Amino acid sequence: MVNGTQINAPPNPPALHGSPNRALFGATIGFFIGFGAVSLFGPTAQIFIKVMSLSPEQVGFLVAIPMLTGSLLRIPFGAWVDITGGKLPFVILLVLSVVGIGGLYWMLLTLYPNHLGQQHYPWLLIFGALGGCGIATFSVGIGQVSYWFPKKNQGWALAAYAGLGNTSPGLVAIILPLLIISVGLWGAYLVSLVIVIIGIGLYLMLGQNAPYFQLRGRGNSREESRRRAEQCGQELFPQASALHTLLEAAKHWRTWPLVILYFTTFGGFLALTAWFPIYWQSFFHTTHWTAIILTASFSLLSSLIRVPGGSWTDKFGGEIVAAIALVFLLAGAVVMSVSNDFTLSIIGELLVGIGMGTNNAAVFGLLPRYVPDAVGGAAGWIGGLGALGGFAVPPLLGYFVGSQGSAGYAHGFIVYVCLAVLSLLLTSLLRFASPQKHRQVALAR
Repeated sequence: MVNGTQINAPPNPPALHGSPNRALFGATIGFFIGFGAVSLFGPTAQIFIKVMSLSPEQVGFLVAIPMLTGSLLRIPFGAWVDITGGKLPFVILLVLSVVGIGGLYWMLLTLYPNHLGQQHYPWLLIFGALGGCGIATFSVGIGQVSYWFPKKNQGWALAAYAGLGNTSPGLVAIILPLLIISVGLWGAYLVSLVIVIIGIGLYLMLGQNAPYFQLRGRGNSREESRRRAEQCGQELFPQASALHTLLEAAKHWRTWPLVILYFTTFGGFLALTAWFPIYWQSFFHTTHWTAIILTASFSLLSSLIRVPGGSWTDKFGGEIVAAIALVFLLAGAVVMSVSNDFTLSIIGELLVGIGMGTNNAAVFGLLPRYVPDAVGGAAGWIGGLGALGGFAVPPLLGYFVGSQGSAGYAHGFIVYVCLAVLSLLLTSLLRFASPQKHRQVALAR
């Protein structure tokens, strides 16, 4: 039984470990733990600004740095899934994240607050970059989960994985300040370190590779592994090498519009999760906790709506769902770029969150249908280059503030207006340039 679908197994099926739902649960836990690095600096930015006298541009770069490694490493590690099945690259990324968070803990334990200054800013960036490696587990988990589930359940499975895993930054944004109050700044990072280590242990127990990769690991040939895996219900299979799967995915022209869509909404989500605590406190002069609650609300809304968003994608078609979501994003970005009213800006934030989360689900619901022969490679390109928005956008927002003063906090959302318009145009291209069979399938739903 796979997600409610009966699979006719052979009389003597191979002895394999795990199941689709168990693998989904394990990958979601691992991604949840690694993805918390998105909020590595956002909730604590005001502390570093005060102690280290950071400029707006430095703050923007600091909150973005975990997203640099978390984005770029998605490309090779996502492709690596097509060779190993996902478990090994997943664990390596989480271990690198432990090194980064451990370095931050040691640095703060020995230097904070009296000896932490501008000269230590590069070390914050280095350890933040290492901590951000856990963010790259996203593309690994996408491939790992995809190979377990039948094609008709891809939208639901991937949306559940991404949506529940994406709740991590919102929860971290709330919990980290509470830990700082309870055990201090360095103690909060120590607790974060322990949580990641526990998460690695849970993933090792639950995050099994799909049948094909387990069979290959036992020395079976590609042909024999595929035959026996098909008997177990596996439908998607990888290319011959990581480079090959990246090249194959790159040849599919639809990969690249999906990259832009994901840059806009997932990269945008990463950027705002890190930027909103600064925005609310600096522009509207809210209390620290008000800013944290508003940021967490955005993060959780955008994450959880991915779950029904995946079902909507399966039912109505990814292009239609993406277009509607991007209209929500555009409306919210326009409101926030012109608003000086607190309540109106909250409404704008919620519209942005709904649009971003729903579009993210649509993108990865479309991926297995557009690029079924190179899922890992496509997940690497889309997840990696798309997530670069989390690194590229915060410094741009910091530039608006640096050049325009307080008004720049609002005007910076013009960046999202432009990205939303571009993404809507590309969604129209995907919709009307799709083969007739794709349109018929979407209408049939």
